[in-house]
Amino acid sequence: MASLVHHVTIDCADTYRLGTFWAEVLDTKIGDDDQPGDPEALVEAGGVSILFVAVPDGKTVKNRIHFDIQPTDRSRDEEVERLLALGATPVADHRRPDGTGWVTLADIEGNEFCVERSAAERAATTS
Repeated sequence: MASLVHHVTIDCADTYRLGTFWAEVLDTKIGDDDQPGDPEALVEAGGVSILFVAVPDGKTVKNRIHFDIQPTDRSRDEEVERLLALGATPVADHRRPDGTGWVTLADIEGNEFCVERSAAERAATTS
Protein backbone atom coordinates (compact mmCIF):
# COMPACT_ATOMS: atom_id res chain seq x y z
CA MET A 1 0.00 0.00 0.00
CA ALA A 2 1.19 3.50 -0.78
CA SER A 3 1.91 6.11 1.86
CA LEU A 4 -0.18 9.25 2.29
CA VAL A 5 0.87 12.70 3.39
CA HIS A 6 -0.93 13.08 6.72
CA HIS A 7 0.15 16.66 7.53
CA VAL A 8 2.38 19.33 6.12
CA THR A 9 4.41 20.24 9.20
CA ILE A 10 5.95 23.64 9.84
CA ASP A 11 8.50 24.21 12.59
CA CYS A 12 7.96 27.52 14.36
CA ALA A 13 8.44 29.50 17.55
CA ASP A 14 4.78 30.18 18.41
CA THR A 15 2.41 27.48 17.17
CA TYR A 16 -0.81 29.23 18.14
CA ARG A 17 0.14 32.61 16.69
CA LEU A 18 1.44 31.19 13.40
CA GLY A 19 -1.45 28.72 13.16
CA THR A 20 -3.92 31.56 13.68
CA PHE A 21 -2.22 33.62 10.96
CA TRP A 22 -2.46 30.74 8.46
CA ALA A 23 -6.05 29.97 9.49
CA GLU A 24 -6.91 33.58 8.58
CA VAL A 25 -4.99 33.31 5.29
CA LEU A 26 -6.92 30.15 4.39
CA ASP A 27 -10.27 31.40 5.75
CA THR A 28 -10.62 28.62 8.29
CA LYS A 29 -9.89 28.21 11.99
CA ILE A 30 -7.23 26.76 14.19
CA GLY A 31 -8.07 23.44 15.89
CA ASP A 32 -10.66 23.64 18.68
CA ASP A 33 -8.26 22.00 21.15
CA ASP A 34 -5.33 24.32 20.36
CA GLN A 35 -4.43 27.01 22.88
CA PRO A 36 -1.69 29.64 23.22
CA GLY A 37 1.49 28.01 24.49
CA ASP A 38 0.66 24.54 23.11
CA PRO A 39 3.58 22.72 21.49
CA GLU A 40 1.45 21.95 18.41
CA ALA A 41 -1.44 23.58 16.53
CA LEU A 42 -3.45 22.21 13.62
CA VAL A 43 -5.11 24.03 10.73
CA GLU A 44 -7.28 22.10 8.29
CA ALA A 45 -8.31 23.73 5.03
CA GLY A 46 -9.45 22.36 1.71
CA GLY A 47 -8.39 18.80 2.43
CA VAL A 48 -4.94 19.82 3.65
CA SER A 49 -3.81 19.60 7.27
CA ILE A 50 -1.03 21.94 8.35
CA LEU A 51 0.60 21.07 11.66
CA PHE A 52 2.61 23.77 13.42
CA VAL A 53 5.22 22.38 15.83
CA ALA A 54 7.25 24.43 18.31
CA VAL A 55 11.02 24.15 17.96
CA PRO A 56 13.71 26.04 19.87
CA ASP A 57 15.70 27.24 16.85
CA GLY A 58 14.63 30.09 14.58
CA LYS A 59 14.46 30.24 10.81
CA THR A 60 17.86 31.10 9.35
CA VAL A 61 17.72 30.48 5.58
CA LYS A 62 15.25 30.47 2.69
CA ASN A 63 12.54 27.80 2.83
CA ARG A 64 13.18 24.66 0.78
CA ILE A 65 9.41 24.19 0.48
CA HIS A 66 6.67 26.80 0.41
CA PHE A 67 2.98 27.36 -0.24
CA ASP A 68 1.63 28.87 -3.45
CA ILE A 69 -1.62 30.63 -2.56
CA GLN A 70 -4.27 31.11 -5.25
CA PRO A 71 -7.22 33.32 -4.26
CA THR A 72 -10.67 31.97 -5.08
CA ASP A 73 -12.90 35.02 -4.71
CA ARG A 74 -10.61 38.00 -5.26
CA SER A 75 -7.74 39.04 -7.50
CA ARG A 76 -4.09 38.30 -6.78
CA ASP A 77 -3.48 41.97 -5.98
CA GLU A 78 -6.47 42.17 -3.62
CA GLU A 79 -5.22 39.01 -1.89
CA VAL A 80 -1.73 40.48 -1.50
CA GLU A 81 -3.21 43.56 0.18
CA ARG A 82 -5.35 41.39 2.49
CA LEU A 83 -2.35 39.28 3.51
CA LEU A 84 -0.19 42.33 4.15
CA ALA A 85 -2.95 43.63 6.45
CA LEU A 86 -2.81 40.29 8.33
CA GLY A 87 0.91 40.82 9.02
CA ALA A 88 2.67 39.27 6.02
CA THR A 89 5.68 41.17 4.69
CA PRO A 90 6.78 41.64 1.06
CA VAL A 91 9.80 39.67 -0.13
CA ALA A 92 9.78 39.94 -3.95
CA ASP A 93 7.39 41.21 -6.61
CA HIS A 94 7.33 39.10 -9.78
CA ARG A 95 4.24 40.73 -11.35
CA ARG A 96 4.64 41.60 -15.02
CA PRO A 97 3.08 44.46 -16.99
CA ASP A 98 0.81 41.98 -18.83
CA GLY A 99 -0.79 40.92 -15.49
CA THR A 100 0.99 37.57 -15.18
CA GLY A 101 3.42 36.71 -12.40
CA TRP A 102 3.23 36.36 -8.65
CA VAL A 103 4.21 38.06 -5.38
CA THR A 104 6.43 36.45 -2.75
CA LEU A 105 5.54 37.32 0.84
CA ALA A 106 6.73 36.11 4.23
CA ASP A 107 4.43 35.06 7.06
CA ILE A 108 4.76 36.44 10.58
CA GLU A 109 7.72 34.13 11.33
CA GLY A 110 9.53 34.82 8.05
CA ASN A 111 8.45 31.76 6.03
CA GLU A 112 8.17 32.64 2.35
CA PHE A 113 5.06 31.90 0.29
CA CYS A 114 3.78 33.03 -3.10
CA VAL A 115 0.49 34.58 -4.15
CA GLU A 116 -0.53 33.61 -7.66
CA ARG A 117 -3.28 34.91 -9.94
CA SER A 118 -6.80 33.63 -9.38
CA ALA A 119 -8.31 31.09 -11.78
CA ALA A 120 -10.49 33.88 -13.22
CA GLU A 121 -7.42 36.05 -13.88
CA ARG A 122 -5.66 33.12 -15.57
CA ALA A 123 -8.70 32.39 -17.74
CA ALA A 124 -8.97 36.05 -18.78
CA THR A 125 -5.41 36.07 -20.13
CA THR A 126 -5.74 32.82 -22.07
CA SER A 127 -8.96 33.77 -23.89
